[in-house]
Amino acid sequence: MEQFLQKNKWSILAAGAAIQILTGIPAAWGVFQGPVRQEYGFDEGAASFIFSFTIGAFGLGCVIGGYLQDKAGPRIAGFAGTALLTGGFTAAGFLPAEKAWIFYLCFSLPVGLGCAFLYPAVMSCAQKWFADKKGLATGIVGGAVGFSGAALTFLVRWLAGGWGIRVCFWVLAALMLLVCGGGSILLQNPKSAGQKKQQTKKAPPKDYTPREMFKTKQYWLGFLVVGLATPAVLLFSPIIVQLGQDRGLSEEAAHWAIIIGAVGSAAGRLAMPALSDKIGRRATDLILFTGLAGLSAAFIFAQNWWVIAAYTALTFCYSGEAAVIPSMCTDLFGMKNTGVNYGFLALGMSAGSIGFPLLAKALNLELGRHFIAIGAALAGLLCLWALKPTQGEKL
Repeated sequence: MEQFLQKNKWSILAAGAAIQILTGIPAAWGVFQGPVRQEYGFDEGAASFIFSFTIGAFGLGCVIGGYLQDKAGPRIAGFAGTALLTGGFTAAGFLPAEKAWIFYLCFSLPVGLGCAFLYPAVMSCAQKWFADKKGLATGIVGGAVGFSGAALTFLVRWLAGGWGIRVCFWVLAALMLLVCGGGSILLQNPKSAGQKKQQTKKAPPKDYTPREMFKTKQYWLGFLVVGLATPAVLLFSPIIVQLGQDRGLSEEAAHWAIIIGAVGSAAGRLAMPALSDKIGRRATDLILFTGLAGLSAAFIFAQNWWVIAAYTALTFCYSGEAAVIPSMCTDLFGMKNTGVNYGFLALGMSAGSIGFPLLAKALNLELGRHFIAIGAALAGLLCLWALKPTQGEKL
């Protein structure tokens, strides 16, 4: 396998993209929400929290899955993630109605963990094979995460419309088993990475252990940056179809918010990591957080098709920021423990995805969602201004 990958290392990116195109559940949850509410008898709040708890489990899973892939390799982490993801979707088809807590336990938890096991396994493996083009590698794989929103939207609407959401869950489970399991076979770290690093004249960057990372100001600022980016999109993605209808779109047109938003997400994930290779991770994220703050303000006033335009621009900025974080993590804390270190940074996403919806609900203000998103983006800008490199070079 090593010889094959050395000659065909682009197959790593192809396998990673194929895996990620089926794991972008958060990007497409808006299309699941309606059929799930109808089939399982959940109110809007309970259905939205399926999404929030899935994201929360994703952050936790990035730590566990990152540790697993650092110790056992990305292939084992990929197989474990495939099993969890397939199991969660299979179980969802059998769950009883009107038992939201069972759905959180049997769907949100394994699906969030499964996506998380696969994400750092793919990302860290891609960065190690393309160490000189980390932004490009993570951008290609991350672009597939963005396109997954559109792919899953078409699949779910077709399957759920024809056979119901339970059959839809089972068909998706089979696809995930085939594609994610098959793609994971190709996930293998390059054995020559360490030798190449030793041959360079320049002293290699320090590889931080998680314990060493926790002692740095940069980790805590990075954690906040990841969490503060979430409300601009994740507060709205579960309700974007209903929000579009409330602001003048037909139901059919409102579903296009998910599809076109997914295109925006893919574009952000493709373009922004490559830009960060040229101008730096921090500079790129400063641009994106400025966009999140301004667009969140504009989103308050968006009506009709402007809802889709504003939401798409927000997904571009949010997904672009998320795609820059893996490369920023290795720039700050080294390559050796990148899986688990990225996982601990991703806990910021868990905190934001659960904490901000709870805050919005506690305030009981629908318009308050927008103000929370604006305030969080501005706070993220301040954290980025304070973020300095750990390796003595420009970040």
